[in-house]
Amino acid sequence: MVVNNTRFLILPWVNIKFLASKILALNAKRISNDWVQIYNHHIYLLETFVEQNRFQGTCYKAANWIRVGQTKGTSKRGHDHLFHGKIKDVYLYPLRKDFRKKLTG
Repeated sequence: MVVNNTRFLILPWVNIKFLASKILALNAKRISNDWVQIYNHHIYLLETFVEQNRFQGTCYKAANWIRVGQTKGTSKRGHDHLFHGKIKDVYLYPLRKDFRKKLTG
């Protein structure tokens, strides 16, 4: 019920005003219905991780995603947590006002 946006990049030479936030908004608008058609269940929350030392998360901020914290710089493999040192900002985008109830109920 939570979907992770693992990759989002607009190359530096593409110069179209508001393109990134427009793409994110269009995606957020239709993704839950797409999941219902393909997987037969809704999603209620989008998440993404933005590497702090490489990117500022400007497009997510412009598209009203909420920065909720940062990672510890680890990744999970099986039951182990491996330190890689890449601290990332965590952004969330609720798709429904009652997302907390849906995710905890």
